Amino acid sequence: MLCSILGELYNIILDRIDKKTSGSYTVQLVERGKEYIARKIGEEAIEVVIASLTESRERIVSEIADLIYHTMVLMAVNNITLDDICKELERRRR
Repeated sequence: MLCSILGELYNIILDRIDKKTSGSYTVQLVERGKEYIARKIGEEAIEVVIASLTESRERIVSEIADLIYHTMVLMAVNNITLDDICKELERRRR
């Protein structure tokens, strides 16, 4: 389940970037550039930390989902695939 949902999300991100879907938050992020996306990842990471110390499980899950989404947008902009990440994690597992 996890890999398929992440794969679907990644493909949606790629499609929206490719088609420059009007009104798409993904497209807005990409148009603002890599630096902006990187800052958003930083903000989301901080929100994960804060939520993990003060919030409910549901809030933590929500913040982690935001972090993953923004990270995947940065991956797409840099032509990094989920397979690239899986290969790196596999390499580290050894």
